[in-house]
Amino acid sequence: QVQLVESGGGLVQTGGSLRLSCTASGSFKSINNMGWYRQAPGKQRELVASVSSGGTTTYADSVKGRFTISRDNAQNTVDLRMNSLRPQDTAVYYCRSTVVMNTGGQFLYWGQGTQVTVSS
Repeated sequence: QVQLVESGGGLVQTGGSLRLSCTASGSFKSINNMGWYRQAPGKQRELVASVSSGGTTTYADSVKGRFTISRDNAQNTVDLRMNSLRPQDTAVYYCRSTVVMNTGGQFLYWGQGTQVTVSS
């Protein structure tokens, strides 16, 4: 069984910063893509940023230049550094990872979500 455990998040004022962390635990061979998604009330879940096992990053246009994603393959962690936060960044943020199991199969896992609230 694989678990993704998130930490960070909380309440911050406009222009502030937060850091989210996600750690994958369990028995598996490796992790391919790791990423962060978010879902605001009444809206669909959307990609915020992702990073491949080789370090290639992808960002939503709305967060480019403000958010930075990074991963530590040895620790099976992915972080999201969020700067210059805006009220429209308010959402539940979810960690997602594509995990390669010891059998070779790939499965998608989600974290439980962490609330980020940006006050105006």
